[in-house]
Amino acid sequence: MSGTGYGFITGALAALYVIAGVFFLRFWRRTRDALFVHFALSFGLLALNQALVALGGFQREEQGWIYLIRLLAFVLIIVAIIRKNLEGRRPG
Repeated sequence: MSGTGYGFITGALAALYVIAGVFFLRFWRRTRDALFVHFALSFGLLALNQALVALGGFQREEQGWIYLIRLLAFVLIIVAIIRKNLEGRRPG
């Protein structure tokens, strides 16, 4: 893919991640459920990751330190889901 097309796609993905994060923040404001905050933060990290890829010109982000941002986002999602499932098992 050409450099311009790659930059456009990564920029578009960053914008879509921001939009998803804003939606989760709206759900959190309505419900005050911590799951939505975790998801919003995760999508914010994914947006940051994509923005850095777009602006930094990384062609293979999975080989660099930038991959750790994406990893942190997915770990945050997994932790949020596990916490939510454990919360539902508590009596009372």
